[in-house]
Amino acid sequence: MGMKTAEIAEYPVSVFGTDMSFWIGNLGGILERIPQLERPHKQAFYMLLYVQEAMGLVKLDKQTIILDQQKVICIKPNSVFGLDINRNAKGYIICFTESFFSLRYNNNVLYQFTFLKKSAECYIRLPEIHIGKWEQLLCLMEQEFHAYHNNAAKVLRSYLNILLFDLDRNQYPHRKAASRNNKADKIIKFEQLVDDYYIQQKTPSFYAARLHISTNYLNRLCREYRGVRSGEIIRERVIIEAQRLLQYTTITVAEAAYKLGFESPSYFITFFKKNSGTTPEGFRMLDI
Repeated sequence: MGMKTAEIAEYPVSVFGTDMSFWIGNLGGILERIPQLERPHKQAFYMLLYVQEAMGLVKLDKQTIILDQQKVICIKPNSVFGLDINRNAKGYIICFTESFFSLRYNNNVLYQFTFLKKSAECYIRLPEIHIGKWEQLLCLMEQEFHAYHNNAAKVLRSYLNILLFDLDRNQYPHRKAASRNNKADKIIKFEQLVDDYYIQQKTPSFYAARLHISTNYLNRLCREYRGVRSGEIIRERVIIEAQRLLQYTTITVAEAAYKLGFESPSYFITFFKKNSGTTPEGFRMLDI
């Protein structure tokens, strides 16, 4: 799982053999059925790993998560993920895209689940009293998925909505539900735009124009809701992707610079050192 490749592969939900934007299946023998999951890769969808009992580990960007019992792990889109798990593991995998969920629920609502946010802890150990409920819901979801009933997708979205709310309640029991307002929606849209354009556009003015607001107002929103200026959010996104390329691929620093939209390798090296505290080569040495 730790071997580097020439580039990071990215897979859609169809890698599981489904023509839906949703899939659920058993965790046992998953690497024999979907061997692509073993090597570090990106996914264009959310994945929830419900681990009843397993041995192995999940490699998620710079984190290593030990697999054992009663744990839910969330793999968010564009994270670099690799799975090492025993053949007889017990549990479920749920895969879904944002568009699948937002066909019934507004897509910004998906971003209101704290557990799904990029900054959130990527796993939670479920309390014992919740195990029975989760196993019952997941069993019903799997039956619904394979039965091909009319309106199955609607039913699956409803089950999924229940599970996501349950995760948030377990992870953040004292958190009040976030109120929807135009400011919060602007920040969510800004972060989505950064994900889409961070390679081509690295200045806040571009994003402010797309949001039909001034750069100063965008900065005020970012300070209010994220505690940093908009430029820092953009730079952080670039650094995260740079670290992924350096950690998981064999491309040169110069190739990484051009892949990330920098005009020259020297500018990229300066940018990387200023924002991460080390050079690209120095970061690679830390990963050895």
